[in-house]
Amino acid sequence: MTIRVVVADDQTAVREGLALLLDLLDDVTVVGAAADGEEAIALVNERGADVVLMDLRMPRCDGPTATARIRAEHPETQIVVLTTYAEDADILAALRAGALGYLTKDAGRAQIAAAVRAAAGGQSVLDPQVQQRLLAAASGAGPAAEGALPDGLTAREGDVLRLIAGGLSNREIAAKLFVSEATVKSHINRLFAKTGVRDRAQAVQYAYRHGLTDGS
Repeated sequence: MTIRVVVADDQTAVREGLALLLDLLDDVTVVGAAADGEEAIALVNERGADVVLMDLRMPRCDGPTATARIRAEHPETQIVVLTTYAEDADILAALRAGALGYLTKDAGRAQIAAAVRAAAGGQSVLDPQVQQRLLAAASGAGPAAEGALPDGLTAREGDVLRLIAGGLSNREIAAKLFVSEATVKSHINRLFAKTGVRDRAQAVQYAYRHGLTDGS
């Protein structure tokens, strides 16, 4: 499958460099490059995209606003933030808007390529330093304690959701919790039904919104 990507960054050199980098990948095609959020939204509307590589701070329409609008209108399009900024407020704003990945601009070519591929597959990718800051911030952002889980989630369903947000596969979750993969699938089916999420990507966003993450 060829991954269709839109690059959004207000700095011309960065925007063109990212487009060139991604076009060198055999499985990626850059379908457009935008100088701000409004252009990114227009390009996704016009050409479609599997992934948008999104800067945060841009004129006219910033990254979180563009992310929220794209995700609302094109839920199949995933957003990976690539920005200079790694402040807690920026990180949480992007993820709450619907971004699936978050990298800083010191990320290397391989890391950016991996994030785009992972996002196209519905998997969350966070820069390690960003992840630690996010988990620290999110730990106090919602009802993460046992007995205070949202939407009637059980403690074990909360455990499974935290591990999904940590990027673990069903097999890895089963090994960590010492249960079968079939049991893990049952927990996932129930928590999906209770929370109204449709896939793992949405489950990750739900976990971050409600502070259901695990820094261990």
